Amino acid sequence: MSDSPPLSHAHSPGDFTADRRILLLMAVAVLVGTGAVGTAWLLLKLIALCTDLAYYGRLSTETLTPADAHPGLWAIPIPVIGCLIIGLMARYGSEKIRGHGIPEAIEAILIGKSRIDPKVAVLKPLSSAISIGSGGPFGAEGPIIMTGGAVGSLLAQTIHLSSTERKALLVAGAAAGMTAIFGTPLAAVLLAVELLLFEWRPRSFLPVAVAAAVAAAERTLLLDPAPLFTYAGGMAPSLSGMGAWAAIGLLAGLGSGVLTAMVYGCEDLFQKLPIHWMWWPLLGGLVVGIGGAIEPAALGVGYDNIRHLLDGDLVWRAVLLLLVVKSVIWAVALGSGTSGGVLAPLLIFGGCLGALAEYILPGAPAGFWPLLGMAAMMGGTMRSPLTATLFAMELTGDYQAGLPLLVACLVAHATAVLLLKRSILTEKIARRGLHITREYQTDPFDQAWVKEVMVREVDVVPADWTAGETVDFFLTPGAPHHKSYPVADDGGRVLGMVSRADILAWTRSGSDIDRQAPVGSLVSGADLVTGQADELVGSLADRMARSGAGRVPILDGDGKLAGLVARKDLLLARARRQAEEHDHAVLLRLR
Repeated sequence: MSDSPPLSHAHSPGDFTADRRILLLMAVAVLVGTGAVGTAWLLLKLIALCTDLAYYGRLSTETLTPADAHPGLWAIPIPVIGCLIIGLMARYGSEKIRGHGIPEAIEAILIGKSRIDPKVAVLKPLSSAISIGSGGPFGAEGPIIMTGGAVGSLLAQTIHLSSTERKALLVAGAAAGMTAIFGTPLAAVLLAVELLLFEWRPRSFLPVAVAAAVAAAERTLLLDPAPLFTYAGGMAPSLSGMGAWAAIGLLAGLGSGVLTAMVYGCEDLFQKLPIHWMWWPLLGGLVVGIGGAIEPAALGVGYDNIRHLLDGDLVWRAVLLLLVVKSVIWAVALGSGTSGGVLAPLLIFGGCLGALAEYILPGAPAGFWPLLGMAAMMGGTMRSPLTATLFAMELTGDYQAGLPLLVACLVAHATAVLLLKRSILTEKIARRGLHITREYQTDPFDQAWVKEVMVREVDVVPADWTAGETVDFFLTPGAPHHKSYPVADDGGRVLGMVSRADILAWTRSGSDIDRQAPVGSLVSGADLVTGQADELVGSLADRMARSGAGRVPILDGDGKLAGLVARKDLLLARARRQAEEHDHAVLLRLR
């Protein structure tokens, strides 16, 4: 009976499960944050190098844009060459570099035991730099989230850690990478909670927060410490403006559905082509090149476009052209399997919608409606409204716009979840056969006591029965029998369990069991799994899962039999949760 929990544990379940290994994870998270900052800086330099080489013909890491080079018709072959290189890298390097990074990070967390191949850690930022540097209409955040996660995963793989501990460090690297790019540590931690962790525990939250904080502090040594897109034109919250904020959210939510459908519609079309997927990015690059020839501003990351939208210095024709061209080339390129992120393009799409909508919405400072559109598009498309709200405030330094941003993001989120079953991130994972849910809730097993689910009237096998009587009991035709029974003495003390497997062993030819021997002498309590009425169902269920026990005797404080829990009894806790979800009732009637 050594598996029985101590009484003190049964009486004192805590708010969280935590131990001192958290300190180890937090210490490693410091290194992860530092590594992510260095990786982010390197990625930005690689993007600048590829851009300068492709569009300006020089070896330099000066931050320039493809549009400023006025490429003309040269805008067509440059993305084609870049995408061809990416296709070759994916075919002969690693197929995991394809796509925008976040779904791949989620897959590594859920089914890969949080292990990322070192090859991916090298090829992902390199392929993304080539993709964006050659004009790909992507952001750098997806690749750096994947690469930062790889930094955390690789460090974790050098230490004796469990897969859940590796997950915490992988996500810590992802959050640190996002912080290093955008300077948004709070939003990065929220993104980890809303999108990547799939749990809420100190063991995972604290390392993520440490890594993001370290990245936020250290990025000031390499990058501009000011908000990336400084904006101070927010409106003071007012009741009269709430309808307009919600309208922007609704528009962005509908736009989220359209963009998601565009990306996966393009992916479906590429899968129908009679050529190897290695060549798909080349075709995607051709579309990018044609779009770049029409509107050069649609090429590359497009941070300048975000600044222009927030400054309000783009006329509606330019905004509409940018929205149409960039959304088309982005959807086609992403559907073709080119490497790049989605966050910066989503900001541009949402900003364009806000800029177009400001002609019919109430008057506001320049850039206010584009700001709301940016956050709402991110919140709706990525299904992370709290992250999007805080991200917009940290990104711009405009904390006065908090309430309008929250309203717009919540409406966009509500619209998107009602419109589409999956987000642009999880749809890609589902198409690979992994269906996930992002609804976090407490385990029903940890909200019920054993005494609430146990059977109190227990059938037992008396310890003074002979082995022969026990065999006859199990083999009686037509009798409703369980697979196993507690063996108890006259005082109610459980000596062990006897099961059908024991009976088969005793009746097997050549068995040396004395049929006259008391069954109490034939069973052992050394490995017996027991429970207590005043412990949580979750702790008992965990022991049952580890031991494989299907029926567990429940003992009182004196060690006597008080009840029994079988696997089917565990379902009662689950059934209670289902009843709370689906049983509707009126509890207060007004006359």
